[in-house]
Amino acid sequence: MTLIERIGQLSAQIESSADPTVSRAADELVATMLEMYGEGLRRVLEPLDEGVRLQLAEDDLVASLLLIHDLHPVPLEQRVQAGLDEVRPYMKSHGGGVELLGIEEGVARLRLDGSCDGCAASASTLELAVEKALEEAAPDLLGIEVEGVLAEAGPEVTGVGLPMVMMNGGAPASPKVTGWQELDGATDVAPGALGSFTVDGEALLVANVDGELLAYHDSCAGCQAPLSTSTLSEGVLACPSCERRFFLPRAGRSLDDDRIQLAPVPLLRENGSVARVALHA
Repeated sequence: MTLIERIGQLSAQIESSADPTVSRAADELVATMLEMYGEGLRRVLEPLDEGVRLQLAEDDLVASLLLIHDLHPVPLEQRVQAGLDEVRPYMKSHGGGVELLGIEEGVARLRLDGSCDGCAASASTLELAVEKALEEAAPDLLGIEVEGVLAEAGPEVTGVGLPMVMMNGGAPASPKVTGWQELDGATDVAPGALGSFTVDGEALLVANVDGELLAYHDSCAGCQAPLSTSTLSEGVLACPSCERRFFLPRAGRSLDDDRIQLAPVPLLRENGSVARVALHA
């Protein structure tokens, strides 16, 4: 458990206290201490040049403190754009795109397009990837409003901290997920190579196509055979059992005119050295 998670846990315990007087006193104590620490932190940062402030903000714990006290050196909109830049390659691989329309009262307004018509991942995985990227890059966002071509609404997402609201009043299309989990060794998969992994008992296949990591369930969409011994050439994966070919940069669609495709798994890279995947419940 991180320090931030522990603080949240203790705060929840205080709020649930049966004695309202104790709860109010504790809340006031915490608020006063935060105000004192915030003012002290502001005075520490004031004489530092921008380069030093930016370097300090690269530390996750320091960045959390800066966000709490509204002292982060990178503006919210810039951090949101950086988060979207991180997820755009993944969205492009599924025929989708994302545009920031603006930020109003802490809520980012986005437009999704493309949504990979006929793709099993389609809008649900695109929304999931966007939420994860923005949760990492801009945890101080209060929410997300989305417009664009989206799939039919589905169950609420779990394990993601940012509320997503559809501009047309509907619910998000994202399915339930078990949470984003680190995929050890995925970033070591060389360009043009494949890697086999297991997460929560699910066999996954990770392909490195021109430096971009793409994840799929390790099962052929045609014959259900494992794909770990497949050949990969210029983004085309050939099943060793039925010899069907799938184009990975386009969400694993079949190239053999049988209108089937592999099952994609959302994968995001963090700082170039960590890969995380999200599995549907």
